[in-house]
Order: sequence, then C-alpha cells, then structure tokens
Amino acid sequence: MIPRVHDMGNDTYGLLEYLYGPGRAEEHVDPHLVAAWDRLAPDPGRGPKATQRDLQRLLDQPVMALSESTRPAEHVWHLSVRAAPEDPILTDEQWADIARRMVAATGIAPEGDEAACRWVAVRHADDHIHIIATVVRQDGRRARIRHDGARSQAEARKIEVDYGLRRLNTGDKTAAKRPTSAERHKANRQRRERTPREELRERVRRAAAGVVGEQEFFDRLAAAGLLIHQRVAPSGDLLGYKVALPDDRNENQEPIYYSGSTLAPDLSLPKIRERWAAKASEPDRDAATEPSSGSARISPSTARRQATRAVWQAVLVLDQGDDGQIAAQLAAAGEVLDALAKTSAAHTRRELRDAAFVFERATRSHIRAQRGHAHGLRRAARDLLHGGPALGRGEDGATTAMLIDMLFFLVTAAAHWHGMKEHAQQAAAAREAAEQLRAAYQAAAPVFLGVMHQRGHRLSQPLLRKQAASLRRAVPELAEQVLAEPGWYALAATLADVESAGHDPAALLAQAAARRELDTADSISDVLVWRLRRMADLPADASSMPPHTTPARTATRETAQRNAKGKDQSGNTR
Repeated sequence: MIPRVHDMGNDTYGLLEYLYGPGRAEEHVDPHLVAAWDRLAPDPGRGPKATQRDLQRLLDQPVMALSESTRPAEHVWHLSVRAAPEDPILTDEQWADIARRMVAATGIAPEGDEAACRWVAVRHADDHIHIIATVVRQDGRRARIRHDGARSQAEARKIEVDYGLRRLNTGDKTAAKRPTSAERHKANRQRRERTPREELRERVRRAAAGVVGEQEFFDRLAAAGLLIHQRVAPSGDLLGYKVALPDDRNENQEPIYYSGSTLAPDLSLPKIRERWAAKASEPDRDAATEPSSGSARISPSTARRQATRAVWQAVLVLDQGDDGQIAAQLAAAGEVLDALAKTSAAHTRRELRDAAFVFERATRSHIRAQRGHAHGLRRAARDLLHGGPALGRGEDGATTAMLIDMLFFLVTAAAHWHGMKEHAQQAAAAREAAEQLRAAYQAAAPVFLGVMHQRGHRLSQPLLRKQAASLRRAVPELAEQVLAEPGWYALAATLADVESAGHDPAALLAQAAARRELDTADSISDVLVWRLRRMADLPADASSMPPHTTPARTATRETAQRNAKGKDQSGNTR
C-alpha cells in the first residue's frame, strides 16, 4: 500500500475535473466515488444528474464561509493511495474503508469528529484511489494535518497487515521519485519496458559512473543518445541540467525533460560534482595503480580483475569502517554495477542491469557519504567503461564471473549493514540485487568452473589427497562440507595451480576462507576458487593453463631443490 501526499492546491474543481476525466493517457476507467464525508454526496461519475461543479461547491462550502481575508491561500488537500502490483484487486467497499482510515489517520477527518473536513475518495482504476479534501473544517477551524505523509505511511503498514497485502518497507525520503500512473500507462501503451523517467535515471547513472569532470559527464549523456538542456546563470556558470529521450514527447511534440534531481536525489548537478570534487581534494593512496589518461586502453579482463580487488577492499571497509566511509563505498558500488551492466556480454546483461537498477535504492540513506574514501571503486567503474564491452568467453568471461562473485558478497554485506541501521527499503533493495547477481553468476560461471572441474578430475589420486590434506589443514571446520560439494574438483585444481605458482596452498586457502560471508554462498568451493585465483594472480580462465605435473615429476623437482640447497656458494656439497 503506497500513499502519497501531493502538493496543496487552490482549485477544487480543476482536480475533480482531472479525476473524473479520461486522464492524461486515457487511463481513467469508470471514475466514481467510493466514500465521502457524507453518504449523500453527489457522484458525478454515476449520479445521473450530479455534476463536478455540484460536488466542488459542497466541498468548498466551509472555505467560502470564511471571509476572503481569512481563507487559506491553498485549501485543497490531495492524497493518492495505491496497492502494490502483486496485491489482489480490492472492492469498492474495501477502498472505502481504506479511505476512511486514511482521512482519520492524517487529521482530515478524525473518527467521531462531526465537524471535520469535507472529503471524497474517487476511484478510476483497479489499483488506486484519490482522496480530495478541503482543509477548512466545518466549524471554520483549520485542520491539523502536520506530518500527514508520515501518518499515512504508518496507517498503510497497518492496512497491509489487516488486508493481507504485500508489506512494504517504510521509507526515509531518500528514494527516487516513482513514475506516476500516467507515466506507467503511457509506457505500457508505447510498449516500453520501463517508463522514460526510469530509463533516463539508468542512463544518467551510467554516464556518472566513474566520471571525473563536467565535460566528460555531458559527453557521456550525449553519447547515450539523450537530449540535454543546461541551465546557465547570467555569469555563465552552469547551474543544472535536464535530459529527455528523443522519442518521448508531449501532445505538442515537444521533448519531455526531467531534471537530474527529479530522477534521483543524487543525480542533481551539485551531487554529481561531489563525486569528482572529493577526488580532487583528497590524496589518492592508490594513484600508482591508476592508468593515466594518456596510457593504453585497459583490456576488459584487466579492468574486471582490478575491479574485483577494489570490491574486495570495499567488503573489508563494510566490516571495519565508520558509517560515512561505508555510505561512500555503497554509493560507489552502485557505479561499479552500472558500469559492469553497461559493458557485460549478452548472456549476463539482463541480470546485471536489473541488479544495478534495484541496488540504486541501496546507495542512498540519511548517512552522509564521505566520498573521499571510495576512490578505488570509482576508479574501477571508470576502468570498466574504458575497457569497453567484454566477451562472454575466455579471460573476459571468466573475470566477469569472478567480479560478479565478489559483488555478490559486497551487496550481501550492504543488506546486512542497512538492516542493522534499520534502513528497511535499502536493505530490501540490496537483498533483491543479491538475487539478481546470483542469477548473473549462474549464467556466467559454469563454463569456466567446468574447465577447472575437468582439470581436477584429471589430477592423480596422490595429488588429490595432497590438496585434500591442505584443505583439512587450512579450514578443518569446512573441509568435509567442501569435499562433499560438486565444486571440490575445481578447487583441487586451483590449489594445484596455486602451488605451481609458488604459493603455499594451505596458507593462501586459510586467508581466503578467513573472510566474511561464506555462509551465504551456494557453493563454498566456488567462492574459494575465485578468491584463490585472484589472490594468487592466476588466470581466471584455466583452459589456457598447462596440465599439472605428476607426483613423480614433482618429487624429482623437490629432490633437485633439496640437493641445490645442500651445496655451498662455491658449488661444493656441504
């Protein structure tokens, strides 16, 4: 149940004319009253002789009874109440009860108050009603409607329980504005997957991912095919911007523009400037690893591997950082998701796009982000975009799976943090994003894990036993569970690769397993595979690696090494 208090107005008739009219997109069907302050109130929708003017005069009567000097400048109160998409269609009687509860909760018409405001509830669609009221009570006093928005939300939570509806999370006023009913109907009529508002929000977010300056930002908006209008002060300073889709036009065939701030609170020009302003004012501890603007173009696989490292560091911040640092990491994580979705291969694009779309809600809260602490993730987003589209095969595809795996843990950690802070909507968005990432991983990883699985099956029994011993030594509490997983053979092959690269498999495995969130993984062995390959700097795609040596050859090499150690510097045996 989604209530929304609209701006106050001064035209009762104009609002009634809209509610009883066809709507901006011909979306209004059978407009009629479901409830009113007086059961005999005229219904212009179904009353044969009732008119909108009749209803307007009755609603405005207490207002007009005041002297002109004491009338409020704006006296029309408007609340829309919408059911969630998955809720059942409610009857007129049920909507009438909901309307009475809403006007009572908000102070328009407290229960039992005979001198309360006059109001009506109009239904012109299956899924919502509009409540219109005049805020002068019938005793001439002004209604007490302070905090009406919060009160309507609180009542909506109770209604959801009483009617068995989907229980929505309480917001904190940091969410992006929802598409209006007219926008949704227009999108459906035009067979758009998303409304122009949502499409623009996604394109602007992608344009802002990792951006380091104003000109680059606007260049990206233009490259995304958007119409751009900049608001410039007389001094020549840029004050703001708005964007439009070329094919989204009004009845006069004019583009319909949306300002950045109406798309989302963090997409206004001042908020976007904060992203690169923090970079300019803070020393970059990782500058040595950042490609310069004049360097060769980074490859998609290198960009993904570097992004995986940055995401890993962000996971550690969520474990140990303060709230401002964590908020900055989550905001920048949204940029990484946007960049990855834009550059992903076809078989993961839909899931990654959906993950980025829903995680957007988890990137903002009332906790102010200390943006100087998110350079690594912002640089990762930039590198992903500069690396360009990735193939779904080879090292590009394998590093994509590795990055998705790490992002899953970051997003899961974000859900946990938001839950601890009682950010209900953000926590729910992060959990939903995690499920989308899980689906993307399942599309990206199997072919590469399959290669490692085959390599593991080709290991000799002595070498398999050796890797199992390393597993038991490093993580005794997880060993038997991992050995029983189908992914064990891929992990065994990776442990052998780790050893061939000169690392201690047990030591590195202990480090990998000591990290958080293993209990949320579908397969612990899969997680450890990707962590080990990242930590040991092994190719994510194991198909290019040579087969493992046999135990006999390994023993011969170890014997030679021992013999070499037994000689002094002159070559003589000690």
